[in-house]
Amino acid sequence: MFLRVARHTNDLERIVDFYVNILCFEFLGDFQNHNQHDGVFIGQSGLDWHFEFIKSDEEANLTFDQDDVMVLYPKTIIEYDVLVSNLIHGNISILTSENPFWNENGVLFMDPDGYRIVLSPLKAIINEIN
Repeated sequence: MFLRVARHTNDLERIVDFYVNILCFEFLGDFQNHNQHDGVFIGQSGLDWHFEFIKSDEEANLTFDQDDVMVLYPKTIIEYDVLVSNLIHGNISILTSENPFWNENGVLFMDPDGYRIVLSPLKAIINEIN
C-alpha cells in the first residue's frame, strides 16, 4: 500500500522551507497549474509515502482542533535532537499539548499553516505499544 497525505495551503514556499529545512524531509517534486492547482511532494526517497501540499486560487480553510496532530518518530535520539535543535534555531515555538502524553514523550509545535506536529523519540511508541 502507498500513502499520500494531501493538504491545501496558502503558502507553498513557507511549507517547503519548513518541511525541508526544519524537519529534514526531501523535496521530491512539484507541479504547476494542474487543474488550477500548484503543488509539491515532500517526503523521503524510496519510501511508500509522501506529503502533497497544494495551492489554488481558492483560499485554504485551515481549521484544526487540539487533537488533530501528526506524530513524527525520529529513529534515533541523535535525529530527534537535531530536529529539536532545528526548531529552536528556526524560532519555532514549542507548545504545551492538551494531551499530557505528548508533553511527557516529545515536543509539540505548529507548521506554518497552524497544523500541530509532535516529535517523539521512537522509544515512546515502543513504550506505548507495550
